Amino acid sequence: MHVFDELDRQLIAILREDGRAPVAKLAAILNVSRATVQNRLDRLLDSGAVLGFTIRAREDHGPDGVHAIMMIEVSGKSTTSVIRKLRGLPELRQLHSTNGKWDLVAQLTAINLTDFDRVLRDVRGVDGITNSETSILLSSV
Repeated sequence: MHVFDELDRQLIAILREDGRAPVAKLAAILNVSRATVQNRLDRLLDSGAVLGFTIRAREDHGPDGVHAIMMIEVSGKSTTSVIRKLRGLPELRQLHSTNGKWDLVAQLTAINLTDFDRVLRDVRGVDGITNSETSILLSSV
């Protein structure tokens, strides 16, 4: 397990804001060498502490689509492989481990109900998922 120091925390915080920031820019912001930043990034990736780099799209851009919360039950010790497969779905916005009846809680988004139906089939088809319950989010109150 990776133990984060302050430089790791700062690096991750910057990357959360701009996952496409070049190493030279990260080094300048952190006041360290480019080699230090690259070594830290390599170590964070190799250890699994950082899973990858992605974009964050504004929620108010594009069609409203269908938004839902899905509670997921996982069989046995397959949680790690289930998480890995789910994280590969572009419709997955957030994924949380939890306690209680459900093992994982996912926030999903699809462009329409037909696409949403496909996403549900994709998620339910993941080996290791034994049960799920999904609620479409209707409106914010």
